Amino acid sequence: MPQGRLLSGNGSSVTEFVLLGLTQQPELQLPLFFLFLGIYVVSMVGNLGLIVLIGLNTHLHTPMYYFLFHLSFTDFCYSSVVTPRMLMGFLKQNIISYAECMAQVFFFCFFVIDECYILTSMAYDRYVAICKPLMYKIIMSHQVCLMITVSVYVMGFLGAMAHTGCMLRLTFCDSNVINHYMCDIPPLLQLSCTSTSINELVIFIVVGVNVTVPSLTIFISYTLILSNISSNQSTGGRSKAFSTCSSHIIAVSLFFGASAFMYLKPSTTSVDQDKVSTIFYTIVGPMMNPFIYSLKNKDVHIALRKTLRKWLLC
Repeated sequence: MPQGRLLSGNGSSVTEFVLLGLTQQPELQLPLFFLFLGIYVVSMVGNLGLIVLIGLNTHLHTPMYYFLFHLSFTDFCYSSVVTPRMLMGFLKQNIISYAECMAQVFFFCFFVIDECYILTSMAYDRYVAICKPLMYKIIMSHQVCLMITVSVYVMGFLGAMAHTGCMLRLTFCDSNVINHYMCDIPPLLQLSCTSTSINELVIFIVVGVNVTVPSLTIFISYTLILSNISSNQSTGGRSKAFSTCSSHIIAVSLFFGASAFMYLKPSTTSVDQDKVSTIFYTIVGPMMNPFIYSLKNKDVHIALRKTLRKWLLC
């Protein structure tokens, strides 16, 4: 088993880690490489396509698509933080330096927390649109949307700094082999030869806040939406409202279900279960979101036709 080189001036710390990857079975390496390469390409094209469509088409410059723009940007970024390094592990021994590993921890935490609050912002936007339609333009003004977006990225930065700062205080000396395809927090804590009690407390607090607060906000928003739909909407209005909200509910369920299982799970779950759960919200989720939000969305279809027509005429 490969060991990391020693840090100068500290005879007990490693300078690099070895990522074992998703599986150690040689016959699965190449098929899985092409599978996840395909998923990554679809994810990049889908999210970048939504970003371009929303940016180029003025009729999509509304709060709903403003938040969808940031969701696609976040998915594009944090899928890129994880997947290329994972793909490398299918082809050769995946060695990552200590600095790169800590950077991956930071950006992974940053974009995952961002995703939590962007999904929350989208739920609040749907609540205002359905329950307070006459006040929608005032409540969801450009200034309010900007303030919400800044708050989203601030929360992501603070959470990422808390996790990464606590990780930097640890010493890794017994082994440098991470039984994962990325530098995730739980497998890194298992390698530490110093106390991880502070890290575990930070995980409990930061993950608890960033899962519980968004989840409660989304739950309350959709409870009020369902109440409003049931009591005030016509049959046609109910159908339209359900259609508008269903995409977001699917995306929320996929993301929060997998992330809650990963970080708020019993300690008895296996490493393989951890890997599978992280795949759902780091790789599969970013690929699915462009389809979830665009397949039945007439505005996106119109924008796509207009953009393609414009490019073909040029």
